Amino acid sequence: MAADPSFVVGIIGNVISILVFASPIKTFRRIVRNRSTEDFRWLPYVTTLLSTSLWTFYGLLKPGGLLVVTVNGAGAALEAAYVTLYLIYAPRETKAKMVKLVLAVNVGFLAAVVVVTLAALHGGARLLTVGVLCAVLTIGMYAAPLGAMRTVVKTRSVEYMPFSLSFFLFLNGGVWSVYSVLVKDYFIGVPNAIGFVLGTAQLVLYMAYRKAAPARKDDDDEAASEEADEEEGLAHLMGQVEMAQRRVRLHKGLSLPKPTGAPLSSPRNGFGSSIIKSLSATPVELHSVMHQHGHGRFEPVKKHDDAEANE
Repeated sequence: MAADPSFVVGIIGNVISILVFASPIKTFRRIVRNRSTEDFRWLPYVTTLLSTSLWTFYGLLKPGGLLVVTVNGAGAALEAAYVTLYLIYAPRETKAKMVKLVLAVNVGFLAAVVVVTLAALHGGARLLTVGVLCAVLTIGMYAAPLGAMRTVVKTRSVEYMPFSLSFFLFLNGGVWSVYSVLVKDYFIGVPNAIGFVLGTAQLVLYMAYRKAAPARKDDDDEAASEEADEEEGLAHLMGQVEMAQRRVRLHKGLSLPKPTGAPLSSPRNGFGSSIIKSLSATPVELHSVMHQHGHGRFEPVKKHDDAEANE
């Protein structure tokens, strides 16, 4: 008897996805060898751990979701190992911030979703709620390469957007899109179709700039300045997540944490663009951590204090 086409496609998708999840192993070999996290970013690993954990939960709720469980369970295990290694070798200040976010997102938020889903929702509502959350997170993850693509255009260099990784992301989005059509699962299909389109765009961009002359130093300085702004926005985001976690309440429906404080789109610190990065953690973002850049800190000008000093 012929094998089920959806099962065959799902197995192929599992293999490609696990290869993508395993791509940061080289980075962590370097971290362990040097006993230092250097300037590598840690936020992508935390958010990818949340995404794979939620997809594993979705696969457990979904009838016939074995292939979803296997690939995301393996991804969650790898991401948990990355997070643990980073915590071991991170500086004390970074470690403190990272622990707070891990507890808020990977423990608190994930536990709230599981408890509310199992206790307050029934039947199709459970699958619908978790499926929407997973789809939103995956769309955010696939949106992460937009930052890398912008860097390629500005610097006229594909150094931090490896062809092999872009190609595997292209394949990953395409295979899981086909799988979603075969099993009629739009929660898997919509985000992966978007990923397929963005993966195609990355390959086109790679071919366009692979032999282009590098940008001038002034352009590089401008790109570094924008990266520093994004880092400042991510630091602000962590504070917002911590405050939002305290407001989580269990209702009959799912009540998600709502950020309070400054508006999401602040032209000063680029927080709106950082929201996308915070929800995104594709392997492109994981590999972009190889790019070392300055961590700018901004201090407000104390006009009143200066005036008093002059007096």
